[in-house]
Amino acid sequence: MSIALQYEKRDPKVAPSTLRNAGKIPAVFYGRKQASTSITLSAKEFEKVWKKAGENTPVTLQGPEGEVETLIHEVARHPVTGDFRHADFYAFEKGQRLHVKIPIEFIGVAPAVKDLGGVLVKVMHELEIEAAPKDLPQKIEVDISPLATFGSIVTAREIKLPAGVILAASADEVVASVYEPKEEAVAEAPADLSTIEVAKKGKEEAAGETAAAAPKAGDAAGPLPKSSASGQAAFKKEEKREEKKGERKQ
Repeated sequence: MSIALQYEKRDPKVAPSTLRNAGKIPAVFYGRKQASTSITLSAKEFEKVWKKAGENTPVTLQGPEGEVETLIHEVARHPVTGDFRHADFYAFEKGQRLHVKIPIEFIGVAPAVKDLGGVLVKVMHELEIEAAPKDLPQKIEVDISPLATFGSIVTAREIKLPAGVILAASADEVVASVYEPKEEAVAEAPADLSTIEVAKKGKEEAAGETAAAAPKAGDAAGPLPKSSASGQAAFKKEEKREEKKGERKQ
């Protein structure tokens, strides 16, 4: 299937900004036997074609140079608005087979993921193929249901390709695989050394206070109560009287 798109030959004297302000975009088509030709497209019409064709559906450019069978090769878009600013078309020859990369779409359910909790790894997202323009698919489906155990893989050779499509990538390339998730060891939270230090310090201070309160050998057992203090004073007076008596006797 080919999609038609009208074009006009571009006047090199007209600035690209002028074309864009007029609702058009500058473009170019070229090929192995096709000289590079600058053209102008309707921005709205090109956007419609892009949504239908993408990069894998033939587009027939129709204009002053006649009809040219092409593929959209590359586009440039505004980084903020996303508006198309330029488009490149690759003109192919009749009967020419094209070597292109087609997006992969994964289908099915992998038992190793569903039943065993494995992790699906999508190694490839595009597949290199070769086909005539009319046989180019929009996408390549890859069935992941054979992935039943950890370590199972799907290689490029196992992909069922549409009629007229030939694998251009290495047949042994891994497209998808499943691996067993490894449980991460739960690391214990490190001890809070500051807490331990404070607690230890607290114990030392408490021990110091206890030691200060306890009497040492040969020391008085702390301050005397008032009654004991008065008794001590009386004891000293008694000693002085005894001393005086002794002096008189002498």
